[in-house]
Amino acid sequence: MVNNEVNDEWSQVLEPTSNPFKFNFRELWHYRDLIILFVKRDFVAVYKQTVLGPVWHFIQPLFTTAVYAFFGGLAGLPTDGIPRILFILTGVVLWNYFSSCLTKTSNTFVGNSHIFGKVYFPRLAIPISVIVSNLMSFFIQLLLIVPFLIYHHSLVHPNIFLLALPFLVIIIAMMGLGFGVIVSSLTIKYRDLVYLISFGVQLAMYAAPVIYPLSFLHGKIRFVANLNPLTPVIEVFRYAILGKGTFTIESVSYSVIFAFAVMTIGIVLFNNAEKDFMDTV
Repeated sequence: MVNNEVNDEWSQVLEPTSNPFKFNFRELWHYRDLIILFVKRDFVAVYKQTVLGPVWHFIQPLFTTAVYAFFGGLAGLPTDGIPRILFILTGVVLWNYFSSCLTKTSNTFVGNSHIFGKVYFPRLAIPISVIVSNLMSFFIQLLLIVPFLIYHHSLVHPNIFLLALPFLVIIIAMMGLGFGVIVSSLTIKYRDLVYLISFGVQLAMYAAPVIYPLSFLHGKIRFVANLNPLTPVIEVFRYAILGKGTFTIESVSYSVIFAFAVMTIGIVLFNNAEKDFMDTV
């Protein structure tokens, strides 16, 4: 007779989390080597088999800055006394980091379904790896600002707020991660968002002081601009590097609270969608 009873005991049981408010950061740390592997993959794959390779990290922000500087000059947009190229470049570099985090994490479920269906690992590892790989690109692009600062050293005044740059980058990363995983959770059922997100990000840039200073706006328009949580971060970033920026403690606090809120909401939605997204995708 064949004994069909199985006496083996499982060492680990994998099952969907029933509580979307449960954040297992210890498990993410346990899979840190996998996150590093994803970071290397994302960073290398972007410009793999291209002629210029990593040089594109410099070409893209420089070309974007040149275009905005040209049309900004035609429109007569002020720059708070800062050379236009330098003024716009500081905004573009920071905005690029946010937009890259948002657009690339927004495709987490759909773009990685082939991996999710084969092996288990914390699904949040992929959007976090995107944030880190984009951070490397951000620091590379940040180096572009240095030659312009040296050339225009008499017109700019970097200050003690430079110490706050890591804090500002973390706030931007939290916003990018939060918005990105929210969109990613929704794209499981609404694929149209994949096509709308890149277009929406381009439009959203004009609602932030990237190519113009906040001091240029007045009245209700300035009030609306301050509702954008990115506005105080960009202004503090410029003030730290260039010595010119318009912000208050209240506006910066608003950005911090908003970043924590949107990241929390995003992770909750992400955890909830993770349970059965393979059946939908």
